[in-house]
Amino acid sequence: MSKRPNILWYCTDQQRFDTIHALGNSFVKTPVLDSLVKEGTSFTHTYCQSPICTPSRASFMSGLYPSRVHNTRNGNESFPGWPPVITKLIADAGYDCGLIGKFHLQSSGKRTEPRIEDGFSYWKFSHAPRDDWEEGHDYADWVRNQGGDLNKLRESEDRVPTELHQTTWASERSIEFIQQEREKPWLLNVNIYDPHPPFTPPKSYADQFDPNDMPGPHFKDSDLDAQAKLAHCDFQDEVRTPEEHDAKGAQARYYAMIAQIDDQFGRILKALEESGQRENTVIIFTSDHGESLGDHGLMYKGCRFYEGLVRVPLIFSWPGNFIQNSQNNALVEMLDLSATLLNLASVDLPDYLQGVSLLPILSGQTKDGEHRDFVRSEYFDALDPHFTGGNGTYATMHRTRKYKLCVYHGKGVGELFDLDQDPWEHNNLWDSPAHADIKNQLLAESFDAHVLLTTDVGSKRIAPM
Repeated sequence: MSKRPNILWYCTDQQRFDTIHALGNSFVKTPVLDSLVKEGTSFTHTYCQSPICTPSRASFMSGLYPSRVHNTRNGNESFPGWPPVITKLIADAGYDCGLIGKFHLQSSGKRTEPRIEDGFSYWKFSHAPRDDWEEGHDYADWVRNQGGDLNKLRESEDRVPTELHQTTWASERSIEFIQQEREKPWLLNVNIYDPHPPFTPPKSYADQFDPNDMPGPHFKDSDLDAQAKLAHCDFQDEVRTPEEHDAKGAQARYYAMIAQIDDQFGRILKALEESGQRENTVIIFTSDHGESLGDHGLMYKGCRFYEGLVRVPLIFSWPGNFIQNSQNNALVEMLDLSATLLNLASVDLPDYLQGVSLLPILSGQTKDGEHRDFVRSEYFDALDPHFTGGNGTYATMHRTRKYKLCVYHGKGVGELFDLDQDPWEHNNLWDSPAHADIKNQLLAESFDAHVLLTTDVGSKRIAPM
């Protein structure tokens, strides 16, 4: 790269991989994202390193697996002093970095999340679209300055209207950042709260999606028995049928939130184009983890590793530099986004970094599908019992091209799925005698990966003894 590009990195919260029209979902409305898909490269098999916010974000912001960076829980008191987050490295390399929305490397419960050495010179914080913080909540202040009462709006029948919505606020702040005069390249990290529960889109968007028209979740009656065997593993919600969940209604509201995201994301891209900076700006769209949305009788998130919960969208666009209209099925981890961001900013990758840059794929140097042999995800006491009623579950996922192995450690249960034959994971082969050999092989591979990739061996060796 003769000139280091600007980087617009838009990250939603709890958005599944299968929520973009151009990538196969005819029920959603995402014309802006559809255009991004056509002008860029979409990684269709991208997996987060934890299905929970803080450990997932801690992972891709550090370039390490959650357990390796010692940050596996929501609600944590502090963030480790090492390693530096990638935005600090990028800022040190000469970028002007901005953060809009949530950061969530530490708890924002009953406090505004404390700043760390994050590298952001522009900081507009909003952990969630509630008026819970007395100071430091830029979004609530913005609503208040326009004469709105956020808590009353949230409780109203029409919900928070688009003109006062957090997603709109994020667009306003993004446009402000993009239009600033500067001589050096910039990185803008936009982290909105939607489509996170409680699934409350503005009425103007909710009215566009009829629950009766929705396809419903990936569910079979056998899922009830399957989940009963995992009942002692942490999850936010009880197992119910789609009808008991009103899953189609939740799906309609979820898609309505994504439609609003698409519109607001489009405003940012239009401002970028009008500023004359599009040609030298890499655009990235992704999410921190997915949402169960009724699949397998589950809603929300917790200690499971089903596709809807751990597989996320990841789209890159930089016309003239990256392959266009490409849907790449390589196995990708969000850690690879970390490495790619550092590469784009011309930062030498630290020797501890566990991500693998995607630039060879994006520039056409690597064949479709070639990248990783497996991806992994962790859940280590990630949610407080307040949300799950549990007492802290530990589990890992090891996913190869064909199989997915999930081990619920200390619980005596697990899952094995043949994703070629059973892509939506309804047929658990864990106890199948015919699959005992592959199960044992994957258990060994998963154990090796965990030991080799997450063991902390302590301080630097300075002498042979």
